[in-house]
Amino acid sequence: MVRMTDYVALLRGVNVGGITIKSAELGELFRSLGFDGVRTVLASGNVVFESAETDAAALKSRIESALRERFGYDAWIVLVTRDKLAEIVAAFPFDAEREGWHPYVLFASDASHLADLAALGPTLDPAEESIAAGDGVLYWQLNIAVGSTNTKLAKLAAKARFKPTTTNRNLRTLKKLL
Repeated sequence: MVRMTDYVALLRGVNVGGITIKSAELGELFRSLGFDGVRTVLASGNVVFESAETDAAALKSRIESALRERFGYDAWIVLVTRDKLAEIVAAFPFDAEREGWHPYVLFASDASHLADLAALGPTLDPAEESIAAGDGVLYWQLNIAVGSTNTKLAKLAAKARFKPTTTNRNLRTLKKLL
């Protein structure tokens, strides 16, 4: 019997900036790649699926190529196992229910980019946002009043050099994925 691994693909930049992909079409693409148990979650580029493939780098590359070919955009994803995602969610270091604040997790497929973003920590205004390094992620909590695009971290993460390697999700979305 073939052992299947539960994966979560987090697409970057989907349904923003003119790149629109319907969930049904996204699910169809993943099924056409031979994956089982395919589910799309919300309309922000989240796909849960099962695969017998164990080479995550090759799997990531295959999915990105298929997305580029099918939808005609420069696709990038972050790929994690369901077990890894559960560990990441469980390790969230801030009060996820803090009134007036949003809990996020920033994922990166390039450790050096994650380190560059984490280096901002000492310069941040704790009344606006807080970050903490995790295992392959950066935990981020921000004050709703400031807005998710107006903080130091948001402005740095939006730079072109981070585009192909990072994406973030609200902690509530990640819990839905699990």
